[in-house]
Amino acid sequence: MKSRKHCRLRGWLYTTCVAVAVCVCAAGGGTRAARGGREASKLSPDLVRLAALSQAGAVDVIVQENEAARGAGLGNVLNLMGARVTRSFGGLGVVAARVPAKSLKGLAARAEVRYVSPDRPLGASGHLETTTGTDAVRTQSSTSLFGLVRTTSTLDGAGLGIAVVDSGVDDGHEAFRDSLGVSRVAVNLDFTGEGRTDDPYGHGTHVASIAAGSGRASNGAYGGIAPAAKIINLRVLGSEGRGTTSGLLAALDWVLQNRTLHKIRVVNLSLGTTAVDNYYDDPACAAVRRLSDAGVVVVAAAGNNGKDGLGNKIYGQIHSPGVEPSAITVGASNTLGTDPRSDDGVTSYSSRGPTRGYWTDDGGVRHYDNLVKPDLTAPGNRIIGAAAPGNKLLAANPELNVDQSQPNSRRMMYMSGSSMSTPVAAGAAALMLQANPSLTPNLVKALLMLTAQPLAGFNTLEQGAGLVNVEGAVRLARLVRTDLSALTPLGAPLLTAAAPPPQSTVAGESFWWSQGLVLHHTVATGSDLYARYQRVYARGVLLGGGVVETREGQTASATMLTEGVSLGGWLLTSDGSTLAGGTPLLMAHALLGDVLPDGIQVGDGIMCGDGIQVGDGIQVGDGIQVGDTTMQAESARTRGDDTPCMK
Repeated sequence: MKSRKHCRLRGWLYTTCVAVAVCVCAAGGGTRAARGGREASKLSPDLVRLAALSQAGAVDVIVQENEAARGAGLGNVLNLMGARVTRSFGGLGVVAARVPAKSLKGLAARAEVRYVSPDRPLGASGHLETTTGTDAVRTQSSTSLFGLVRTTSTLDGAGLGIAVVDSGVDDGHEAFRDSLGVSRVAVNLDFTGEGRTDDPYGHGTHVASIAAGSGRASNGAYGGIAPAAKIINLRVLGSEGRGTTSGLLAALDWVLQNRTLHKIRVVNLSLGTTAVDNYYDDPACAAVRRLSDAGVVVVAAAGNNGKDGLGNKIYGQIHSPGVEPSAITVGASNTLGTDPRSDDGVTSYSSRGPTRGYWTDDGGVRHYDNLVKPDLTAPGNRIIGAAAPGNKLLAANPELNVDQSQPNSRRMMYMSGSSMSTPVAAGAAALMLQANPSLTPNLVKALLMLTAQPLAGFNTLEQGAGLVNVEGAVRLARLVRTDLSALTPLGAPLLTAAAPPPQSTVAGESFWWSQGLVLHHTVATGSDLYARYQRVYARGVLLGGGVVETREGQTASATMLTEGVSLGGWLLTSDGSTLAGGTPLLMAHALLGDVLPDGIQVGDGIMCGDGIQVGDGIQVGDGIQVGDTTMQAESARTRGDDTPCMK
């Protein structure tokens, strides 16, 4: 971790006692432009195959408009080709259309078109205040000059809006009522076509309560991370927990257009679909990037595909839009039901990196993104949250009920998955923005990673920078200067005071911060990351934009990162100290070039088996995960059970 430039690959990988098969193949990485190859097809790979079928009929697609040709009449072009525009998302420069398969190649060839992909189906992805360190920063104290006046304030998300893009929210649940009994669900919109905004499926209500539940329904026992935040209910998953990419785009376009009116600073996406396209071409990823560039923090679930049907650990299953580098992608950890964090670990089902979206060049060669994801993990196993009345998940699995004697407005239920860990991070982001409203999305993401706790025995591809640490992230956020701008010089002081010791104490246990960042295909460490201003913290760039990549290696950009930032040559299996501590897993260089053949073995010493999994790998339509499992009765479970429910 000492060199600012990677050395060349000297070995395939480092193995330990148990070899686990990786489900990744030849690496490529980057966008078409970044790789300097010939221009590839502007059709998604699955549409290329469909266009070759003579018997194929019309297909629902997402068409991204070429920025250089904006306003050139894309709708007219589609009409001339016998297509029908079904939805238009002006803020995103995207339309949804039904196009004859025989016209796909012609459509992609038009100068007005940047990329065409299917309108893919979406699926939902499945003691928090104490174990995350939220309790430690809930009340803030400050003293005026000369110590004359001492004030206290509460960090609870008040004044901010969190958009929950999911299966709906039961706005009548006690978890969402303020001290006057008024619902904090400020907006209810449906993008499914079902004409309802409640939550018959049961996923969105649970997710919203983790991010912003008040704990009123449980007498304070099961509060959310930001319990006073306004909830923006954007329903994109229908009664069966399924949706479409176009529905998601419609919701994100609405956020882009209405973010200021409703003070939306955070979007929670506990959903996803199989990642096929390169992140640069994926329409959902492009929408997330636009929101981030506009100042909105987007938090996305990693997915629940971390092991196969035999319980073997697998890699490369991060879902879209979690593959987008500007998103904060969150995996699921297991608290084992205790507040102390020393026994926490990554759940066996949490999806691991690297990302596997790809583009295909004119020679038919696939070039994979291979980004290191997730960025963080957060508690996601057997989380208690609000239950929507009569929801299908609870009806099918009544053992998930916490207390059947409670009325519907106070009913709680268990759920597991990265869907549950994602709103933990979203709530943390809201608290950070309440503490310091000037933070950019990149700074929120960076501070969450810098202060995360690396979990011993788990590697970078499964935990990112480590377990979210709300106490450290908020404490550091409060110190960040509020006058940072595009004119702030590289290396200027980042904080208003001396950098704090990189440690936190949560639930009676002290631990080191990771003190590092996950950046595209590598990791970066160094105290400059939280002491000095890095230009990658600005809006409109990617954190990974500070790394110059070639097939020969990776170098820190002298115009984006200070000299005190070092790039790591290895991805590590953590020893539980910092991001730079542990044993080598895989050379980061291997994610850049075509050096990982099919079936390569990565040894990390951990096979599987953190708990019982029921019905693993159930697929619903086109490989989309919609609730990976059903749940088993609590009496048959162990304290460390890792059963996932939603993504």
